[in-house]
Amino acid sequence: MKLGANSVLFGGHDLETAFRYIALAGYDGIELSAIDGMSEHLVLERYRELTPVIRGLSDTYGLELLAMEQPSRDPAKMELAMQAAVELGIPIINCGPGGKTGEPGSLQQTIDELGKLAQMAERYGVTLCVKAHVGHSVYNTPTTLAVMQAISSPNFGIDMDPSHIYRAGEDPVEAIAAVITRVKHVHIRDCKGRQQGPGAPEMQANGRGDINLVGYIRVLHEHGYRGPLNLEVIGAKEYDVTRCAIIAAEARGHMQACLQACGAR
Repeated sequence: MKLGANSVLFGGHDLETAFRYIALAGYDGIELSAIDGMSEHLVLERYRELTPVIRGLSDTYGLELLAMEQPSRDPAKMELAMQAAVELGIPIINCGPGGKTGEPGSLQQTIDELGKLAQMAERYGVTLCVKAHVGHSVYNTPTTLAVMQAISSPNFGIDMDPSHIYRAGEDPVEAIAAVITRVKHVHIRDCKGRQQGPGAPEMQANGRGDINLVGYIRVLHEHGYRGPLNLEVIGAKEYDVTRCAIIAAEARGHMQACLQACGAR
């Protein structure tokens, strides 16, 4: 498994700052945030001018470009994201499911949208992943399984985030085992309690919350998962760089310990 961090943790700082401190924390790679309003990192409308800058940062700081997070399912926005991914050599684009939990027709609409985007991903040669998200149409294991059954494209996969599964009232260790055959990306963070939001950024750092992340990573290892394990911490846009760096380093240490505990490193 490759350990990375989503640059959104440093959303209040420029992209080079994110690269610098993610590298200093010891990560193998980085997930670029293309999340409007949370960062000004991979601005898709400017991806052509940003491509040489990002490639240079990747070389300078020795961080592999593991993935991109672009939450919208808008076809035009996603096509721009896929074009940027091809130019940058980013293999995975992560998006959210959208829709609303329990709303009639919402899950089917999400499946239809994702199915078309998966076909687009095939044309561009990238992998599109979606994760269960609290409050959205896909929010737990049964709805994730429904998406897996409906979309068979080899360029489509599941992005598992234990904090969302935990807040849906499930055991993330059991949940990851149920969907592991299609997991192609993992967003990882901790969570204290089962409230709607993930909590303060510090409490999202691995080891601060209630989730059995050792068991979660053990399941990944035992099933031969070799993809990215990317820390995703949101809500730190107003934090100074020291606070962001501490979260990144603390989480990286816990991730490393989990890998060592299950014999993956």
